[in-house]
Amino acid sequence: MLVPWSFAAIHLLAFALGFWAVLTRGTAFSRLAAGTGEPCRVLMADNLWGISAVILLVTGGLRAFGGYEKGTDYYLHQPLFHLKMTLFILILLLEVAPMLALIKWRIALARGSAIDTGRAKLFARISHVEALLVLLMVIAATGMARGVTFG
Repeated sequence: MLVPWSFAAIHLLAFALGFWAVLTRGTAFSRLAAGTGEPCRVLMADNLWGISAVILLVTGGLRAFGGYEKGTDYYLHQPLFHLKMTLFILILLLEVAPMLALIKWRIALARGSAIDTGRAKLFARISHVEALLVLLMVIAATGMARGVTFG
């Protein structure tokens, strides 16, 4: 009983951290695009966004497929689980461009080179859309926890 509860709590807290981190990253990108921000703020928020993603993947995988919760069969037949995974895949797809750019930023900064902030405004929008998708994932998760079904 304690392990599933712990995984559920950690999973939920990782959603909160992820939401805050990606929203903060978006704001930091916006400030950078406006000429008032610093790349280190973007990178710090991005690090926390990545940490939350790892925690979500591990705890979510264990909960859905590790035998700690309702069981794999429940999740695979739950429409809200499929919605949650679809939202997750959308986030992953949206994340490709900012992730690749930020990897290049980290390399450039380590070499003492300039970074290309030309797409910071776009990455701010992407980050804010990702934050909305995280909120929708939480809504889907609460429906799953309550056993909501359609049809």
